[in-house]
Amino acid sequence: MGFKKDEASSSSHVLSIPREDTPLLGKIQHLSSPSKTFANVFIAIVGAGVLGLPYTFKRTGWVMGSIMLFSVAFLTYYCMMLLVYSRRKVESHIKAAKISSFGDLGFAVCGPVGRLSVDLMIILSQAGFCVSYLIFVANTLAYLFSYSIAKPDPKILGFSPKAMYIWGCFPFQLGLNSVPTLTLLAPLSIFADIVELGAMGVVMVEDVMIYLQNRPVLEMFGGFNVFFYGLGVAVYAFEGIGMVLPLESETRDKDKFGKILGLAMGFISLLFGAFGVLGYFAFGEDTKDIITTNLGQGLLSTFVQLGLCINLFFTFPLMMNPVYEVMERRLCEGRYCVWLRWLMVLAVTFVALAVPNFADFLSLVGSSVCIVLGFVLPSLFHLIVFKDELRWHGFASDAALIVMGTIFAVYGTSSSLMEILAKKA
Repeated sequence: MGFKKDEASSSSHVLSIPREDTPLLGKIQHLSSPSKTFANVFIAIVGAGVLGLPYTFKRTGWVMGSIMLFSVAFLTYYCMMLLVYSRRKVESHIKAAKISSFGDLGFAVCGPVGRLSVDLMIILSQAGFCVSYLIFVANTLAYLFSYSIAKPDPKILGFSPKAMYIWGCFPFQLGLNSVPTLTLLAPLSIFADIVELGAMGVVMVEDVMIYLQNRPVLEMFGGFNVFFYGLGVAVYAFEGIGMVLPLESETRDKDKFGKILGLAMGFISLLFGAFGVLGYFAFGEDTKDIITTNLGQGLLSTFVQLGLCINLFFTFPLMMNPVYEVMERRLCEGRYCVWLRWLMVLAVTFVALAVPNFADFLSLVGSSVCIVLGFVLPSLFHLIVFKDELRWHGFASDAALIVMGTIFAVYGTSSSLMEILAKKA
């Protein structure tokens, strides 16, 4: 179903949009002030992806990586605003249309196919985030408690430490993911963000001190063969586009939302850039895929790494919640289904066991579903909604994002898969 202006303008036309609850924000009780909106944007975007940036800068070179990071930040902001403009246009032209989410907008613009496309990308991206969380937690715990120079590849009951730690998380994640509402998990979200910010601060201070002592040799530019790798990680780091419509809905002064979003994205991109550059500057070619493992096994380093593990462990059920909402809406008529949730946790666990490298998996998720969700679909929806009003440059920019995003997604996905398979061979 396309968006037709004549139909939408008819006073007798009513579009019935099957509603879906906002995944992480819950029901809106009070409209947010500019400062709270800024904080909500920050919380929605900053996640585990930032931890893979130093290793990515090692692969791409720090100048090339920085340019790529800031370019992705700008394009992400641009596409977020395309969603906001598209939602406002549809709501202003269609009687009784209330669009609360990305999926609602997909249904309003393209019908069931639009919602199915968004739902599929949300399932793959959110589940992909959780796979990366398990990889980070397992690899970090294996480094802290099971690694030794004398025995660099130990076994526990015949299994690798990574496999044991992933399976050790499994029963606890079944319990956490059985919670039917996010209300009980909300304090964990706040705790997780505080821990991550604190850990990032400690790591950046340590990076500066180590750089001043070591001054390693640094590369400014990597080859073209690592371009798509860096692009995938950068896109993953800024993935939060699924939350932009709920965030705009709860903003008190909606005319200022674009400015607030821009300021937040600018601040986050500077923070990400500093974290990536400092991490690479500190360790050079020795930078590991999980930067915290470069800090050694001292007391402070151990606390930082354990804090991040606790953060991601409790973030797991929060990030899986949108997956459960989509799956339960489509398979269980919106009813809570514990066995379906357990099945999804099991599937995520098996994928985490199969992927060896944290940053490589970030690149895979970013290159595939995150590019489609973050760039291709917003541009497509905007082009359909505004097709009768766009000038040539607006049409060209939307079309370019659709075409280039699709090309990058296909090539980047194949490149990341080959990288992962080569390391497993």
